[in-house]
Amino acid sequence: MSLTRYRLDLAYDGTDFSGWARQPGLRTVQGVLEDALATVWRVPVALTVAGRTDAGVHADAQVCHVDLPESVALHPGLVGRLARMLPSDVRVRAVSAAPEGFDARFSALRRHYVYRVSTAAWGPEPLRARDTLRWPRPLDVDAMNEAGRGLLGEHDFAAYCRPRVGATTVRELQHLAWTREPGESDVLAARLSADAFCHSMVRSVVGALLAVGEGRRPVSWPAELLAARERSSEVTVVAARGLRLTGVDYPPDADLAARTARTRRRRDEG
Repeated sequence: MSLTRYRLDLAYDGTDFSGWARQPGLRTVQGVLEDALATVWRVPVALTVAGRTDAGVHADAQVCHVDLPESVALHPGLVGRLARMLPSDVRVRAVSAAPEGFDARFSALRRHYVYRVSTAAWGPEPLRARDTLRWPRPLDVDAMNEAGRGLLGEHDFAAYCRPRVGATTVRELQHLAWTREPGESDVLAARLSADAFCHSMVRSVVGALLAVGEGRRPVSWPAELLAARERSSEVTVVAARGLRLTGVDYPPDADLAARTARTRRRRDEG
């Protein structure tokens, strides 16, 4: 049977989801979406996602793909119909025919995340309470940025990752910076970009840097943990609510197939 691949761009509030991946008896983003799409298209639907977010983690710009029989047509009003069918905490923004060689997961060049922290004594403002961590103690932004620079580059981030059988923990952290959010003097945001992130990596890195920002750990400590080559019990995994996937980058269409093949090869070797 001939299949056509489609790309879906979506966003969700992860607060009331048990993560992205479908799990029996649990409300997940994948489960809710696949059920709605199967109703619309009247065929089984299996989504492949760019980044499998954990329970409570949000997404502003998630990407996934689906392979459908050629007999399934995309109707112009699909996005509007899905808006009426889906719950208010998940939205499909676009569905489009994927270019040749596109794979939502393996074609991706990098993923971007933001983690928000409020240092106000009263905590996050009510409208941001679901995506901002309360941390009512002073933080040294310069110290956290200095510590973060020691994590940039390709490393084995095993100390910061929950292990998964057969999965590599080698990642290239390409960007990490803390800034104050415009118009929110008591809110700090960590922005991180990498070729990929392993399970709990962002939340663990943020937890280590907050320990530096409070003065409980020296600036050199986060980078020193990289030598551990195994999960460190000294690192606090901060709450999921402050974390958002904000973007996924892909190469030009002509380079998609080569990128997919290269990434698959690296994963297999890892």
